Amino acid sequence: MNLTKTLAALMIAGTAVLSGCASTNNAPQQVSYQNQNESASYGTIESIQIKQAKAGTSGAGAVAGGLVGALLGNQVGSGSGRAAATVAGAVGGAVVGNTVEGNRNEAKEEYQISVRMDNGDYRLVNQDSVYDLRVGNRVRLVDGRLYRY
Repeated sequence: MNLTKTLAALMIAGTAVLSGCASTNNAPQQVSYQNQNESASYGTIESIQIKQAKAGTSGAGAVAGGLVGALLGNQVGSGSGRAAATVAGAVGGAVVGNTVEGNRNEAKEEYQISVRMDNGDYRLVNQDSVYDLRVGNRVRLVDGRLYRY
């Protein structure tokens, strides 16, 4: 009983102390972002290089191939031989399915653009096209993509 009263008193005191730390000023603070880091989004293209982006697989081909292989393997033999054929069919089908999916996804060209920003930093930006960008162009970096300025 005495312990309960002590804990209750400590909790009330702790709440009073913490509520004293809370700010009562609800007025919004005005922050000026004018010209702050404005130069960080503009720059000049230093170089453009073509990179081959690897064609990846999503795994859907492996899953579909594994299912087809398991169904075909399950048709062979009986008993433990059927189980082994099912597993072998699933593994073989997964390998074949992944290979087929990889062959369908062609490698795409990707452009690595080196930009000297106005604030002196260098940035490497990877894009899928450089439609109208050339070395020496003034550019603006917006959401990780370059646009002529």
